[in-house]
Amino acid sequence: MELVEIKQELDKMAKRLADFRGSLDLEQKRTRIAELEEAMADPSFWDDQQAAQKVINEVNGLKELVNSFDEHVETHENLDVSYELVKEEADEDLRLELEEEVQTLTKALNDFELMILLSEPYDKNNAILELHPGAGGTESQDWASMLLRMYTRWAESKQFKVETLDYLPGEEAGVKSVTLLIKGHNAYGYLKAEKGVHRLVRISPFDSSGRRHTSFVSCEVMPELDDDIDIDVKTEDLKIDTYRSSGAGGQHVNTTDSAVRITHLPTNTVVTCQSERSQIKNREQAMKMLKAKLYQLEIEKQQQELNEIRGEQKEIGWGSQIRSYVFHPYSMVKDHRTNHEIGNTQAVMDGDIDPFIDAYLRSTMN
Repeated sequence: MELVEIKQELDKMAKRLADFRGSLDLEQKRTRIAELEEAMADPSFWDDQQAAQKVINEVNGLKELVNSFDEHVETHENLDVSYELVKEEADEDLRLELEEEVQTLTKALNDFELMILLSEPYDKNNAILELHPGAGGTESQDWASMLLRMYTRWAESKQFKVETLDYLPGEEAGVKSVTLLIKGHNAYGYLKAEKGVHRLVRISPFDSSGRRHTSFVSCEVMPELDDDIDIDVKTEDLKIDTYRSSGAGGQHVNTTDSAVRITHLPTNTVVTCQSERSQIKNREQAMKMLKAKLYQLEIEKQQQELNEIRGEQKEIGWGSQIRSYVFHPYSMVKDHRTNHEIGNTQAVMDGDIDPFIDAYLRSTMN
């Protein structure tokens, strides 16, 4: 990158920062942070732990936004100074260093832009993520366990907290189904990009003949809804069963009927939770999951009605996978919605899925 190009990039960044400043209403956000921090200093703040956690999540989200913006402005100012120095000194090493720092800030601004674009009503919420293997027994159940590891690694890289709400192990390997609660600011906003069918093509380790197999796992993602979200669930519409926990766990597993299954009869929606030792707590969490699913069904119904008005047709089924992970005869992960491809399959399976999430979210905002 020549000096003139570096200057052009710096000017573009200055405009982007000015646009961000104009759209973010930063002073209002700083005022809100001060109000929340004052509330957190009150001795009675922790009397209602759930309400307290909502305040903490809000202040953390606001601080991340404001602090990130301030850091980007400061970095840009420093780069402007460095540019003037390189222009005067004509030092090649300094120019290369400046070029690298400009590219780093460009990427940081792209990430920041994505963060502020997550403005849908529940984008900031925690996410409930479910994995359900398709037909294929052990092969697809093993694929589900690989995706479980991928999403866990991704969440850890974001410093999100992962709780296993329900876990049903496979008979030989893998998992029959798993439900995670992923806690963190914008967890749902990011993970909604993962909703759909994920397809794996590989030489099966469970096939002694070394044949190639194709497996499918469906991924469902819903926002965890606050208790103050009004979703009408009638008691007479519910069938509630209790049973003994079946997942991996300590000495308390399989000793009491603490696991809870709730069926919403009008929609035949089923949720299960066995993460707590207390049946009451599992019931509370299961009701939250049920409300999230019913909310998701309502959103999908509205979307379907819109699509019918627009004349759009989209087949729903195992053939409509959103992403393919090919391990053999070549290595590639491809998202079929955006055509974004990555050749390093191991990095993706280790949780590096941000490029796919970024490409998808940007495609929906155009």
